[in-house]
Amino acid sequence: MIWIVVVLLLVGVYLSWTAGRLDRLHARLDAARAALDAQLLRRASVAQELASAGVFDPAASMVLYQAAHTARLAEEERREFAESELSQALRAVLAESAQVDAVREAPGGEAAVAELGAAVRRVPMARRFHNDSVRAARALRRHRTVRWFRLAGHAPLPLAFEMDDEPPAALSEYAGRNGGGPVH
Repeated sequence: MIWIVVVLLLVGVYLSWTAGRLDRLHARLDAARAALDAQLLRRASVAQELASAGVFDPAASMVLYQAAHTARLAEEERREFAESELSQALRAVLAESAQVDAVREAPGGEAAVAELGAAVRRVPMARRFHNDSVRAARALRRHRTVRWFRLAGHAPLPLAFEMDDEPPAALSEYAGRNGGGPVH
């Protein structure tokens, strides 16, 4: 009888530990998603400011402004697509180093290029951290113990955030020439 109680106690401790681990993974996932959202919002805001600064031709300004505006207001199910479109617009508008230089020469342009460079660099890092958290949570949720005892409760299965986050080549070149720019 004592052995049965000991075994049940050990199983209870293991289940409690596993549920706590899963809860910590979900909390980490929420924090990673908030950080990713903040970086995406920062990138879109800086892009929108640049688009309305008057340093690009009207067509390029409109494309960049519209892509940034769409990314900021996108519904959750279209967010990945809208953010990918912003990445493509940034690459199109800042395709050549002459365009980055034109932005730098405008009043406040040096700071704007540095801020955009930082935002563009941080988005892939935040996305990678988020997707690593998703992978860890999904791996734990696949364990039989978690499924059989429904330790995840009714929490939805976390989804990775897949988007095109390749930075504009000219902006990367500028950051490389200037030691990566200031870190905020």
